[in-house]
Amino acid sequence: MGNFNSDIIKAEHGGGGEMMENLIKSLYVDIFSLNSINGGLGLKDMDDSGTIPFNDGHIVFTTDSHTVTPLFFPGGDIGRLSVSGTINDIAVMGAKTLALSSGVIIPEGFATEDFRKIIKSMNDTLKEAGVPLITGDTKVAGNDLFINTSGVGYSKKILSDKDLKEGDVIIVSGTIGDHGASMLSVREDIPFLSNIKSDVAPLNQMIETILSYKIHAMKDPTRGGIANALNELSKKSGVKIEIKEEAIPVREEVLSICDILGLNFMEIACEGKVLIAVEREDAGQVLDILRKNSLGKEAAIIGEVKKGEKVILETMIGGRRILEPPVSDPVPRVC
Repeated sequence: MGNFNSDIIKAEHGGGGEMMENLIKSLYVDIFSLNSINGGLGLKDMDDSGTIPFNDGHIVFTTDSHTVTPLFFPGGDIGRLSVSGTINDIAVMGAKTLALSSGVIIPEGFATEDFRKIIKSMNDTLKEAGVPLITGDTKVAGNDLFINTSGVGYSKKILSDKDLKEGDVIIVSGTIGDHGASMLSVREDIPFLSNIKSDVAPLNQMIETILSYKIHAMKDPTRGGIANALNELSKKSGVKIEIKEEAIPVREEVLSICDILGLNFMEIACEGKVLIAVEREDAGQVLDILRKNSLGKEAAIIGEVKKGEKVILETMIGGRRILEPPVSDPVPRVC
């Protein structure tokens, strides 16, 4: 068994980062003995989706439950978030999303018009992604709205977090921290930062345009931001990732709200960005293709993969330090 030693489950255990990883490994992974299928990825791999060998490829399956505060935020809402998050978890595996399901738990007394807006937002996002929703479930209970979305996809070739190679270049598809910062601007009622909008979006169609290149891994940096995502990639692949702070695209408004609240912008959630590890010879072409897409126009090369371990950050002033993963999500209830 793992080393989960808390007598109770805390909110921090569901917020991403090391605390959630410890809970999942110690309870889910260790207790479920049949947690993978031969030749596929299962719980033990802790990738964005699991896979099942099928014919000459793989079925890709993922599920996610969403609860956010507020339900409606600049640039999106819980409906767009739930659909985008599940589609992106399949897309970063190199797979084509075939269909989604949706399960909702609606609190008694919830405004019908608000629920109508959320469902319409889900439908609009599905249309944008070109993905159907084919089944679902509805319950009325509790005090908060929860939306679970599960998705199934298919790919001839699977991309996994463990497949980074020495010499790979790391690309991020655009500015980071936009989603978490937009939620904070509302929660903290900071009026001069009210122009920050969430980046929440389905990335499947953009990702499909680069899959013919030599990409070894992709990851969407949601809870815990790029700090958490880069550390997961480094740990699973057994490599060192070196990134340059000055190369990371980030909006001034995001930096401002992080300064005000004492947060690290690299730990703030994104919901419409992807980290890509690609062979150096193809990095320029991948970058050009991303920048031609409205969702990737601010894409940038931020680092490279080397022999060793950990994530190393070269700071603005030229220093070098280890970029640790957050212990828990510094901005809870954002996805």
